[in-house]
Amino acid sequence: MSTAHVGYAAMLEQFGPVEVTDYTVAAEAAGFQGVMAADHFQPWVPSQGNAPFVWNVLTSMGERTTGDLGPGVTCPSFRFHPAVVAQASATLAAMYPDRHWLGLGSGEALNEHIVGGYWPEAPERLTRMWEAIEIIQKLFTGKDVKHKGEFFQMETCRLWTLPATPPPIYIATAGPITAKRAGKQIDGIITPGAPIEKVSGLLARFDAGAKEAGRESGSQVKILQLHLSWAPTDEEALANAVSEWPTGGMKFPKQDIRSPFDFEQMAKLVRPEAFDGRMLISSDPDLHRAEIQKFFDAGIDRVYLHNVGRNQREWIDVFGRDVLPKLTR
Repeated sequence: MSTAHVGYAAMLEQFGPVEVTDYTVAAEAAGFQGVMAADHFQPWVPSQGNAPFVWNVLTSMGERTTGDLGPGVTCPSFRFHPAVVAQASATLAAMYPDRHWLGLGSGEALNEHIVGGYWPEAPERLTRMWEAIEIIQKLFTGKDVKHKGEFFQMETCRLWTLPATPPPIYIATAGPITAKRAGKQIDGIITPGAPIEKVSGLLARFDAGAKEAGRESGSQVKILQLHLSWAPTDEEALANAVSEWPTGGMKFPKQDIRSPFDFEQMAKLVRPEAFDGRMLISSDPDLHRAEIQKFFDAGIDRVYLHNVGRNQREWIDVFGRDVLPKLTR
C-alpha cells in the first residue's frame, strides 16, 4: 500500500487565471500531487463567469508548483488544428520536464462551435479526434512529417521545440468502444466519476484493448475526474451543488448544447434530488474519503478532485488534513 495520487481539478469556468493558480499552489501545499485544468472557451452557465486560456494558465501553474499538470481536456479537432495542440503541449513539456501530460477529447459544442461550421454527430467527432491524435503523435517524433486525411491536412513540417521525452497522451471517455481503442493506442484514459460498476466496466474494456495490443501491464495510466460538494454543513454543500454546478444534476448528454445561456435555462429545472447517485454531497470528510477510495480499489491510478463550491481554500485545507493522508493505492 502507498499513498494515493490525488490531484486538484482546477475549474477554469469558475475562477480567473490568477485566482485558480493560487488555489493550485494551496492545493499542492496541502498534499495534492498535481493539477488537471479545464479547457473551456465558455463557462457552463453565465454565473460561473470565467474561461481563461488553459495553456497560459498551465504555464503559470507550472512555474509555481512541482507536480504533474495537464489539460482536462483539450479538443484537438475544431478550435485548434492538431498541429497547434502538438506545439502547445510540446512547449509545456519542454518547460516542465516529465510533468506535463496531454489530455484529449472529442469536444463539446459549448466550446468548439464558436469557429462556425457544421457540428457533427458523436461518431464523426470521435473519428476526427483519432485522426488529430495521429497528427500529434507524428509531430511528437520530431521528424519532418505531413498529413492528408479525411478531416485534416498538414504540409511537411516538424516541431522545433521538443522535450527530451514526448508528453503522454490520455483520452477522456465514458464510452466502452473508445476505451478499448484507447487501451490499444494511447498512454492512458481519463473518465468522469460514475457508479463504480460503470467505471470498472470501462477499465476492463481499456485493459482488454491494451492486452490485444500486447502492451505491458501497468504501463498505462487510469485517471478519474471526480466532482463532489463539501461544505461545513450538508445544507451548504447542497446549495453549492445546485447553484454552482447544476450540470452535475443534468441527466442527459451535454455535448450538443452551444450556449451558457441555454444551460442557464436548463439549470432552473435542476432539483436537489437530481444529484442522487451522480455526485456525493456531504459535510462529512470521511464519507468523501470512502467514496474516493472505492475508485482506487477498482484500479484507478490517479484521481483529480473538484469541489464544486467556491469555498476552495476551506475545502483544500480540510481534505489535505482529513482525507488525502488516509487514501491508499
